Amino acid sequence: MNLLIAVASFIAALGPLIVFHELGHFLVARRLGVRVLRFSIGFGQPLFKWQRTPASTEWVLAAIPLGGFVAMLDEREVEPGRFTEAELACAFNRQSVWRRAAIVFAGPLANFLVAIAVYWGLGLYGVQEPRPILAQPPVGTIAERAGLVAGDEVTALADVPVRSMIDLRWRLVKVAVDRGSVALDVRTPSGGAQRVYLDFNRFSDADLESDLLEHAGLGLAPPPAILDEVTPQGPAARGGLRGGDRIAAIDGQPIANTEDFRSRIQGAAGQLITLKVLRGDEEIAAQIKPDAEPDPRHRGASIGVIRVTLLGAPTITVRYGPIDGFIAACDQTWDMTSFSVKMMGKMVMGQVSLKNLSGPGTMADFAGQAARRGWIVFVTFIAFISVSIGLMNLLPIPMLDGGHLLYYFVEIIKGRPPSERFLELSQRAGMVVLAGLMSVALFNDFSRLLF
Repeated sequence: MNLLIAVASFIAALGPLIVFHELGHFLVARRLGVRVLRFSIGFGQPLFKWQRTPASTEWVLAAIPLGGFVAMLDEREVEPGRFTEAELACAFNRQSVWRRAAIVFAGPLANFLVAIAVYWGLGLYGVQEPRPILAQPPVGTIAERAGLVAGDEVTALADVPVRSMIDLRWRLVKVAVDRGSVALDVRTPSGGAQRVYLDFNRFSDADLESDLLEHAGLGLAPPPAILDEVTPQGPAARGGLRGGDRIAAIDGQPIANTEDFRSRIQGAAGQLITLKVLRGDEEIAAQIKPDAEPDPRHRGASIGVIRVTLLGAPTITVRYGPIDGFIAACDQTWDMTSFSVKMMGKMVMGQVSLKNLSGPGTMADFAGQAARRGWIVFVTFIAFISVSIGLMNLLPIPMLDGGHLLYYFVEIIKGRPPSERFLELSQRAGMVVLAGLMSVALFNDFSRLLF
């Protein structure tokens, strides 16, 4: 089931982004008077075709949904005599270098505009994000050495206010990649203010490849064990528990947070346990026998469940006005793009492991996880993928949009197009580079998903 969700979510995310990318090429080409022969979503065997007239664009849905293309009239690629001289005036190859460059650049630009639109829309809607309240950092971590303690709430990073835990994570990733240090302002549990300094100089590639905040000791503080919903006729309901109840202890052992609560309940499958419950100003005792269910992590083992949901961590609504939201969306898209470029540069220089390169398998897994966490997370994932598609297509590799733009740059500098021999050799080199990148990405996918 998880595999089906991942694949369906990946297609649902990738399909519209391919459409927007190719639509960027299509609209600018049509606007500049270039004739478009075919608009295809996917590669391989066509599953569906539609064409209004023999002279109009043919619309195609193909079998392999991992890309698409816009085929424009180009006299170098059609048999002589098929088109009249008047029709060939609308050929792509007869346009000025600036027009050709605009058509090619329009695809990646469309992906960046999609990301801006998504972030802008989310900013206007308002997103619930966890407040940056920290758990107790493990001994030896960066956070512990800096003097942070449980309950500290981050208020600013490098003198710039921190809006949420997600905001903190993104900005710390950029610091960690550069192996730098940064000032962190916090509000202590007692209400005071404190400034600490986090030093990422000793951070390794392995730390970056996993949960960065976890390795830095900057985990989100687990909330107290407060019930949200209680399933009727479940063990908790039969024991008299209600939504809003706070679990203070189980069998006399204090329960500090949701993690303690889950651990104790899961370890008490089929056992009668006594809960100390705080209900408003009242303290009551409740006896419950958790149901036993198969443990999905260990075959043959069981875990206890009592059919309740718990309140999550404290949240804050991140919302912008129309103008501020648009500026923030542009900034977020630019930050993600520039950070990705920096990561690529560090991979090329050997400063960051190639294990950070992801392929379709990992992306599908992430898509499935995002879909299970709700539409806001899924839409945010779509914005991230859109930036990645736009940036990937701008890489100066022949066969990609960026490779064609490189040809046009050479043409502008030299005053004439590159030679056929140069184009042939560069195309071959581009195929080798793309094959190598895809091989590394697929290897990383198998390593992450199977081991």
